[in-house]
Amino acid sequence: MSIAQHFVAGEVGLRPHFPETETVDVSPASQATDGSDAIALSSDSVNLPWVILRAVHRASRLDGIPARARSVLAALARTVDASNPYGHIYARRELLTERSMQSERTFYRSLDDLETAGLIARPPQRRYVQAGLFGRAYLHLTERAAIILGLATEPIPAAQPVEAKADSVDSSSTNAGVQQAGTTAAEAFSYRSANLADGGIYRNLFPTSLQKRQPGQVPLDLQRLRSLGFRDYLIFKLMREAREQGKRLSDVVEATWEHLQKAKRPICYLRALLTSTADFSFQIRARHAEQNAARAAVEDQQAAESLVREVAGLSFVDATGERKLVVDADGLSLSVYNAEEGVARREAGQWQLRFAKALRNGQIRPAQPDDLEAFAQGRRQATSSALPHIVDTPRIATEAVTDNLALLKGALRRFSPALSRAV
Repeated sequence: MSIAQHFVAGEVGLRPHFPETETVDVSPASQATDGSDAIALSSDSVNLPWVILRAVHRASRLDGIPARARSVLAALARTVDASNPYGHIYARRELLTERSMQSERTFYRSLDDLETAGLIARPPQRRYVQAGLFGRAYLHLTERAAIILGLATEPIPAAQPVEAKADSVDSSSTNAGVQQAGTTAAEAFSYRSANLADGGIYRNLFPTSLQKRQPGQVPLDLQRLRSLGFRDYLIFKLMREAREQGKRLSDVVEATWEHLQKAKRPICYLRALLTSTADFSFQIRARHAEQNAARAAVEDQQAAESLVREVAGLSFVDATGERKLVVDADGLSLSVYNAEEGVARREAGQWQLRFAKALRNGQIRPAQPDDLEAFAQGRRQATSSALPHIVDTPRIATEAVTDNLALLKGALRRFSPALSRAV
């Protein structure tokens, strides 16, 4: 029985020796013998454009910054949009640390080195005020870095104007041809066939096209539908259906809210209402008009009562001077005196509104002493003209008076003998 000794690290002769003249086949077809592992080789299959390759090469060869900063700058050059080198660099921290082959702490130190050298700009993190959330903080290449990496052309100084001679047609045509050729060359140089270094990262950072559209805030007058089992998506869908039917969901809910609360299936009932021919907006307008009228009536009544309390105990006369109005001291009743009548009349009902309206329109005014004296004199004249003129002459019993008295005595004797005796 032979005992096989385990291989010890560092022993020679354990690996096969291939002479330099021999050729070893490392293709997947040539597998090792039984018991040995296959050698798997793989690499990145991304084909970078020439502009990006040049930028990566220049970043890795840049002098004046540490090696770690060069690695991060090369990763940024591979990630930046070639057509917009000053725009946002949409790349996650994990992707940049993987491409620069650095840890997270070293990566942040490298960013500090690049920012100190003026090659990148790190704006503060954005905040969405309405949502109360913080967004991403993107990196930016500076103009200096874009020019060094070859992603942007250096600023060209303004060219001196070429003086064209009037008598030299050849020189002018030559200058025009040179200028046209320079413009064409500049346009060709600024045009780049490749825009992105790696399109996959942009698809990962822009998932809005794949996400379901999120709803906004449900209107306040429709939030009560949640208590009946309506979801936000369903409420927005019903709003669209109501708009297609020429209605407003808020009007339908407001007009039929009492019935919706009692319905067994409020969703089906509300959808049936949306397809009906009823004008819910007119119902809402009529209801609001009634409510506004009732509210205005209450406000007018309160204002009239306040006015009556202020003028309690005062007297008023109308414009013609034929009537006098006296408000009681407690402000609860109104006495109206007419010049042709000897007694006062009491106003009934909501006399405060009528009194305030008449005072506001100028139909009555506060009585002055002259007005009261003129009203009293007019009342005395009307009373004296209404009474008959009395003449102090003795009464004479005529034949007609005697006959009438006899008839009255006879009637009294028939109905009441005791009374007739007294008479």
